[in-house]
Amino acid sequence: VALGFLLDLIFGDPHWLYHPVQLIGSLISKLEKVLLKDTDSDKKKFRNGALLAVLVTVLTGAVTILILFICYRISMTAGFIVESVMCYQILAVKSLRVESMKVYTALKQDGLPAARTAVSMIVGRDTAQLDEHGIVRAAVETVAENSSDGIIAPMLYMAIGGIPLMFLYKGINTMDSMLGYKNDKYLYFGRCAARLDDVANYIPARISG
Repeated sequence: VALGFLLDLIFGDPHWLYHPVQLIGSLISKLEKVLLKDTDSDKKKFRNGALLAVLVTVLTGAVTILILFICYRISMTAGFIVESVMCYQILAVKSLRVESMKVYTALKQDGLPAARTAVSMIVGRDTAQLDEHGIVRAAVETVAENSSDGIIAPMLYMAIGGIPLMFLYKGINTMDSMLGYKNDKYLYFGRCAARLDDVANYIPARISG
């Protein structure tokens, strides 16, 4: 974890590698297409959402364990390198700093329109009408949330259960990001994913705070 943290701090996200979160997101999208139908009852949506949550967590953990098992069977060196790279990919130390500082720079040098554009890259809300205070608040909230989701929580789960638990957490967190909305589509289907994320982040969020 120390090597992965150092690599991420120096180089940021390795864009030359296909990111694990993209793979997890693709799995969630494919399962959603199969399990979520507009005609389903609320009860069925809840049940199928729970099934998706179980499948994503189990598959994420199992695939990670399998990859590490194969690499360590080849050699200790191969296992160490792959494990370090996997840790490097999940942490988001430098990228969080770089993206948030773009907002700061735009606000200081280029004015509100540029700052609104910069902050829109890191938040999901509508930024078109934000004033300076709103832009600062949105950026700080995003840094605070992602410090927990992208740094503290992954490191904590890595310390407890190694890379497999770290990736399992990231699977849960990605599900919440994609499905954890209180709207007509996801209110019941995404409820298990959202609750699972609440549980997984309970301690890391308080450590981050």
